[in-house]
Amino acid sequence: MTRAHIIGAGLAGLSAAVQLAQKGVGITLYEQANQAGGRARSFHDSHLDRTIDNGNHLLLSGNYSALDFLAIINASGRLIGPDNARFDFADLETDDRWTINFNRGPVPLWVLYEQSRVPGTSMMDYVAGLKLLTAGNRSVASLFGDQGQMYRRFWEPFSVAVLNTEPNEAVARLLLPVIRETLAKGAEYSKPLVARNGLSDTFVDPALKWLERRKADIRFGQRITSLENDGKQITAIKTARTTEIVEKGDLVVVATPPWVTPTLVEGVEAPDEYAPIVNLHFQVDGFSEAKTDTPMLGLVGSPAHWLFVRDDIISVTVSAAYGLVEKSAREIAAIIWPDVAKVFELDAKSTPPVRVIKEQRATFRTTPQQLNRRAPAKTPFKNLALAGDWTDTGLPATIEGAIRSGVTAVKTLQR
Repeated sequence: MTRAHIIGAGLAGLSAAVQLAQKGVGITLYEQANQAGGRARSFHDSHLDRTIDNGNHLLLSGNYSALDFLAIINASGRLIGPDNARFDFADLETDDRWTINFNRGPVPLWVLYEQSRVPGTSMMDYVAGLKLLTAGNRSVASLFGDQGQMYRRFWEPFSVAVLNTEPNEAVARLLLPVIRETLAKGAEYSKPLVARNGLSDTFVDPALKWLERRKADIRFGQRITSLENDGKQITAIKTARTTEIVEKGDLVVVATPPWVTPTLVEGVEAPDEYAPIVNLHFQVDGFSEAKTDTPMLGLVGSPAHWLFVRDDIISVTVSAAYGLVEKSAREIAAIIWPDVAKVFELDAKSTPPVRVIKEQRATFRTTPQQLNRRAPAKTPFKNLALAGDWTDTGLPATIEGAIRSGVTAVKTLQR
């Protein structure tokens, strides 16, 4: 029986494992940590006495790779969202609030009506989005920075959320595949989706159970130190204590972070500059998701970018958080809480219990130089492929990109 050795149990590795197991391939899954999921996992926080996500992630109904993955592992119902493609925003500098509600079909009729557009924008502002087709390596700011409120209230928050890089250096063309697969196809592909009970409950735990039912050998606490090869294929996988022989006909997928993969696979180039994300989880007594009609809210004019509400936890995401990540958790909470309190009309002077999570290397920086360092799935070794949101998926470093990279790695090995 053919066996696949998957190194890394983040979503890219889990995706590859599921794809191969579905084809009847035996799976050995190695993970250095004591849990799976990588940056997309949940844990019980003793300070808040709540289960929270390591980071907040928003998906769209057009993210077909993620939805296919959930369908395979019987977890489709664990993503939830509104019935329509609705996105609520608040501008904390002007107190304006608005909703973007995409219509059905690929023709964006909603931009024809002033009450449906972002306040302060015209229909022609949206037509300017066609610049992405010929953007080359130009940044988001260089393409759209002169568009006033359209830039401030749409392109800037959208690009920072998707690319996790400041707009003055983020390569704008990387937004194009996201728009093509979701927003440009209308409401059916643009509905916001979040994990109902957390990322582990939605993506990770069902995948592990699905693999276990297929007799996968899942090994936590396994740090791979090197891969041996005969010049044509990988022949052994070494840890600090053991050597696992890779038999003829077996497959290997390396789904490790970009700072690890080059140490395992000679000659692989990977991004080496990273952008941080800061997430905060406030536990607010007496507050609940039922008390607000905005369980997800985009912020403009605030260091916070997105708010998510689940039960009595208000979670905040700050992308490209260079200005915050070096501060203490107490300082970060003191900066962010007043804006959260303003949105929900809570007491700004009394910061509730909070957990601040810093991801120093959340994603690679989407600059031209770093995009050129994204490695393809294919390697010089015929039985080895690479996976990870940092590989050359054509997408930004998102859950969709991570899961699709696992699919691509499997297709590469089977060619």
